[in-house]
Amino acid sequence: MERKLVISTLLNQVQVGIVEDGRLVEYYLERDEHDRQVGNIYKGRVANILPGMEAAFIDIGTGKNAFFFLADLPKAKRNEGLKVGETLLVQVTKEAVGKKGPRVTNVLSLPGRYLVFMPDQNHVGVSRQIEDNEERERLREIGERIRPDNVGIIIRTVAEGCTEAELSEDLEELCEKWSQVQKSRRKQGPSALVYRDYDLIHRILRDFYNPNITEVIVDSDDLRRQVEDELKILSSSETNMIRLYEGKTNVFTHYGLSRDLERACGNYVWLDCGGYLVFNQTEALLSIDVNTGKYVGKNDLQETVFKTNLEAAKEICYQLRLRNVGGIVIIDFIDMNEESNREAVLDELKKCLDADKTHTNLLGFTRLGLVELTRKKNKKLLSHILAAKCPYCSGSGRVPADETIALIIASEVKSHSLEDEVEAVLVYAHPAIAALIIGPSGSNLTSLEQRTGKKIFVRGDDTLQRHDYYITSGNIKELEQRAYPVSLGDELKVTILERHATHKNSGLTRVDGYTIECTDCAALVGKTVTIKILHLHKTVGIAQLISIN
Repeated sequence: MERKLVISTLLNQVQVGIVEDGRLVEYYLERDEHDRQVGNIYKGRVANILPGMEAAFIDIGTGKNAFFFLADLPKAKRNEGLKVGETLLVQVTKEAVGKKGPRVTNVLSLPGRYLVFMPDQNHVGVSRQIEDNEERERLREIGERIRPDNVGIIIRTVAEGCTEAELSEDLEELCEKWSQVQKSRRKQGPSALVYRDYDLIHRILRDFYNPNITEVIVDSDDLRRQVEDELKILSSSETNMIRLYEGKTNVFTHYGLSRDLERACGNYVWLDCGGYLVFNQTEALLSIDVNTGKYVGKNDLQETVFKTNLEAAKEICYQLRLRNVGGIVIIDFIDMNEESNREAVLDELKKCLDADKTHTNLLGFTRLGLVELTRKKNKKLLSHILAAKCPYCSGSGRVPADETIALIIASEVKSHSLEDEVEAVLVYAHPAIAALIIGPSGSNLTSLEQRTGKKIFVRGDDTLQRHDYYITSGNIKELEQRAYPVSLGDELKVTILERHATHKNSGLTRVDGYTIECTDCAALVGKTVTIKILHLHKTVGIAQLISIN
């Protein structure tokens, strides 16, 4: 496997793309290192205990109390119980999201280059990514020899092939770091930070850099020097795999990573065969629907379905990792009649999921023919990192139809007209909405005036969004002046926008959303002309052509 770490900095934001075999598989963005909490250790104070939920809220001094499961406590402490006001060391495992505070645990861990140091534990673990049984056993034996009493260690994937001296040196640094945490704990009062994890670039190099297979690509000299310094801190003298990108386009665009990010933030993903996937994220779960799309196959329907599902299985695993999906996932593959095909698709799904370092649990097909799986939540969804909730639809993905907005406006106009002192009503709305209120040849507006018994003026305004409008009421003379942005006899320089739909010799222009029919201008679309206003009506003005500019 070839791996690239593509790192870019701009506007005090650091972007990192992990590229494996030419595809973006993970994406990281750090806008402000002080906003990140995962990995930080706090001297927390118990603010509240919820026995019914077997949980507590811990004040860590960040504004939002952190959520803590009592099951994380050691058994002896669990029997004794927590008390409000008590202090304890906790580490953030999940960022705050929305109104929810961060998730914390008191099972602490300090990651190093080759090892993860776990105080108050008593075991040695080896990364499941190391598959060679002899190497696993060798590393486990080294771990047992070097670890202090009452300390647990996990041997990381990058430790494969390392000597005992290298692992011992890493462990000594972690022990020193833990000593500093304990000193900070004694000095600090409650609800205080006692250890801040490293910034994004250090963490990425620590977790992913392997001089044998990894190339680091940066887009500035300052960034190259920073990467070199970080690698020296990580005891790596191999800096020849760092390359400075000096192209004219953005480095993420150059390597096709921007396109991968765009696809991963969308609901639809096309497969190479012509089929496609539909992703729908809800509060409770992610549903994925598989469709044949443009793929019609060659021999028979079941072969077409099987090939589509097989390719979909690979792409789904890729998308789960890139999108940072966590929780329940439901996959609706295309129905397969043969059990052997169903098993082959499940096997492909399992093989691809096994390559993902984030823990997943594949449960298989349900009685409804859906595939269930769970994936551990450890990061924000990619779409939540790069996008914000739509201010117009509040995240629903739907907005009121034009006809609905027109109906709402008509109802409000009717309410305004019920006031005795109101002589007329003026409506400002998007031109498309204004056209619906006016109706063909002004029929809707005439009907509304008959229902209300009041004069009604409607102005289209291109600067308004479709859902925005405002209504004012008052006397006829005042509103009439405001309704017409032009006056009789005005000479205006305008651009003819389009031909009139029914008057073949006329063209149309607009002034502040007010439509003006220009006679003898049908052949002048796109041209700038001078016109003179001859007549003013509620929905349209009439002008004659003076000259072509």
